[in-house]
Amino acid sequence: MASPMMHLTPRHIQNFSEASSLEPHWGYADRALPCTNDAGSCQYLDVVYHSHDLGMLYCGIIWATILGMLFIWCVYTYASPKASEQLSPIPYREDSIPVVGKIERLKRSVASYRRQYLLPEFAWPIFGRTTRLQLLVLVALTGYLTVFSFVGIVYNTWVTPVKKMPGVYDTRTSLGPWSDRIGVLAYALTPLSVLLSSRESILSLITGMPYQSFNFLHRWLGYIIVVQSSLHTVSWCVVEMRLYQPQPEVGREWIAQLYMIWGVIAMFILFVLFILSTPWAIKRTGYEFFRKSHYVLAMLYIGACWGHWQQLKCYLIPALSVWFIDRGIRLIRTGLLHYKYIDGSSTMAFQSINAAITQFPDSLNGNVVRLDFKHLQDPWAVGQHFYLTFSKSSIWQSHPFTPLNVPISQAGGVQHSYIFRAKSGETAKIASLAGVSTNTPSEKSSTNPTTPIILSGPYGVSEVDTLSSNNNILCIAGGTGITYALPVLLSQITACGCSSVRKLQLIWAIRHKSDMKWVQPELDRLYEASKSLDLNIRIFVTREDLSNDSDVKLSRTNKTLIINEKDILPSSSSSSGSSTNITAVAGGCCASKTDREIDLCTPNVSRSQPITIEQRGSLGTAPPEVRHPDLHNLVHEFVEGTINGPTTVFASGPGGMISDLRRIVAGVNDGAKVWKGDLRRCVELKCDDRLEW
Repeated sequence: MASPMMHLTPRHIQNFSEASSLEPHWGYADRALPCTNDAGSCQYLDVVYHSHDLGMLYCGIIWATILGMLFIWCVYTYASPKASEQLSPIPYREDSIPVVGKIERLKRSVASYRRQYLLPEFAWPIFGRTTRLQLLVLVALTGYLTVFSFVGIVYNTWVTPVKKMPGVYDTRTSLGPWSDRIGVLAYALTPLSVLLSSRESILSLITGMPYQSFNFLHRWLGYIIVVQSSLHTVSWCVVEMRLYQPQPEVGREWIAQLYMIWGVIAMFILFVLFILSTPWAIKRTGYEFFRKSHYVLAMLYIGACWGHWQQLKCYLIPALSVWFIDRGIRLIRTGLLHYKYIDGSSTMAFQSINAAITQFPDSLNGNVVRLDFKHLQDPWAVGQHFYLTFSKSSIWQSHPFTPLNVPISQAGGVQHSYIFRAKSGETAKIASLAGVSTNTPSEKSSTNPTTPIILSGPYGVSEVDTLSSNNNILCIAGGTGITYALPVLLSQITACGCSSVRKLQLIWAIRHKSDMKWVQPELDRLYEASKSLDLNIRIFVTREDLSNDSDVKLSRTNKTLIINEKDILPSSSSSSGSSTNITAVAGGCCASKTDREIDLCTPNVSRSQPITIEQRGSLGTAPPEVRHPDLHNLVHEFVEGTINGPTTVFASGPGGMISDLRRIVAGVNDGAKVWKGDLRRCVELKCDDRLEW
């Protein structure tokens, strides 16, 4: 009776020629029965096969647990009504305390407790910018896998004679079955790792979470697979090169087998994957190199695993399927966005989009580029992003960008606006196309250069579906991170059912006062909305000394530098016909027909000044802790200044800023007070952390 596993006969000490039958084992070599070896070897084989069968069962339990949790999560996600669908606002009593049911209070208090204790980061030098909740999930998964790595194995040692070699003995231990167990687990986790990395993520559809939320677990699951594979390799090296006799003949025969050659190749590729995916390597090789090499090496690794142990292809086929489905859907979605009728004909073809380029020079930090174009498509959800390929530069690279405008379908399509800082690589090439053009986006110029782009997306989930009309909103952005915050506020000022007790605020840290021109049209809209809403904008200039600026006034009361309003919003103020100045005074909130004055020292005023600019530090060279906004005070001031209702903080900026906000927002939350009805202590943080480590 022939067996496909004949090349493994020496390793498994089985005599297939004397076997009366072969017993199949899923994912492993067939077993020759009856066992005609010595008693010790037969007992060892019993342990090997029993341990493997249990390992396959445990892998099934792991996947059943994962699928069960996803099913429950999916039911909860789609059964729970969205806050945006609840049109009636929360009723309030005369003392401004909201009337909230016990179930709603319980949900909000539990969420507040969770953020209070699990939102801060833990051990940043080891785990990167990782919240305690993410780490808790990792610890639970690691513990789960650790238990299944050891349970059900009979631990013993068998000393068996080597045939035809008197006085020579093999030492057989449970190290072999244990090594096989962790190898099987590494295979079983491979499709999960691929699933967690998919951009066209089925996990996002099930959970309602953006695909980038799974990057942390994908990265650390990869590290777990590296550890499992390394232990599997080292353990079998000990068995075959030390415990089995005679040496070095046994070791040489073992390493020369085809399945072992593929195993060595798989381990080499896995180690290269691991090294190139570390933050150290990504910073030195660039993100695009990491991304492309990761794709290629991952497929080569799966292929090498197939060559090493094809009996476990039940895990490799799903991994490959997920990878190819993900790429296929990307191509289809991109084609649907660009495959349209050619103007003036009935012919359809793939067409790129011409985007107008506006450049804002900054020789020290890198020029900022704004792209504007209109495209015929369905509106995306606020918070989603697109991958842009600049075809004039390279069709092999794409970069994620968040539109800074609200998607509104109008005649001719949906407007897209993006900004990015061009430092090096592809973005620098796009900036060079703009030449010396420095028109502001509000200036309609036919001389603005254009560049063809290819869109892919949108990706991510809506960030505003969970907002009710009573949600207070605080948006905090650093530099070009304003593209994440602006659409949130712009969507809310056009939304229906805004509560009279709702508070909105934008805090934006920029290097220079002129950086406001990046998003001047959008700031214009916010300014107009601030006339009828409790909306104010605080801009912090961190790298420029404004004390000698003729458009700036220094308030002796609070050392805040306030810029002339007409300089902030020229398009808005130009229509008024008067130069309305913003000044700081001590006292209440007053208003006149020509000059509006507001107390900037008292946080709990009925109406805040719409726009203020503050310089942090006396010089642009001040240390970071002086130049950067005091987020702790700003967040606490905002929350204390709300009348009632929960608060959602939207943040996008440097990794350090996100880390600080996680700690600050955790400190503001108080589950006990939320349970008593003080919804102000229910504060949620949403941040754009696609590339954070």
